[in-house]
Amino acid sequence: MTITVKCQTRQEDSKPRALRRQGLIPATLYGHDGAASISLTLDGKEAQNLLKKASVNNTLIDLNIPEIDWNGKALIREVQAHPWKRTLYHLSFFSVAAQKKIKVAVQLKMVGQALGVKKGGLIEQTISEIEVECSPDNIPESIEIDMSPMDIGTRLHVGELELPPGVSALGDTSTTIFSIIAPAKMVPTETEAEE
Repeated sequence: MTITVKCQTRQEDSKPRALRRQGLIPATLYGHDGAASISLTLDGKEAQNLLKKASVNNTLIDLNIPEIDWNGKALIREVQAHPWKRTLYHLSFFSVAAQKKIKVAVQLKMVGQALGVKKGGLIEQTISEIEVECSPDNIPESIEIDMSPMDIGTRLHVGELELPPGVSALGDTSTTIFSIIAPAKMVPTETEAEE
């Protein structure tokens, strides 16, 4: 999924609070020109809508900056927001246009009911996303895990995942994603024990 976002350049002396009062969210773009960065603003409503559809380090965005005649693909690298009001303070974008391979976090999505769960087992999930490396135009929205053949005692590790072509997992491949464990035996009550 690619989302198109239009930004404006931000004046050097502009104050972030003043911009937010005007309904604008300060933002920064990195990686479009070597180590240089550019200060931007985008409409507050557009920023909120963007965050409903896009996730950090995962969704490819078509970033358009008409004032400097720049258009390219970028990822949201960081979102700064109020801890509980969720008011947006700042967004950071990273250009991936010149990158052959990028590192992104991808959600793991379990589909189907595990055989072990049907038998009364419990799923003990350790991680819900993994970091992968792939080309910018090949970012998976999620990685599906078919749970139906998984029985009690099954453990799935990162290295056992079926990844799309051109996508490779980063980090420790022996990390456990989940285990299906047998249900804890019921402890008998005093009455049951006497009987």
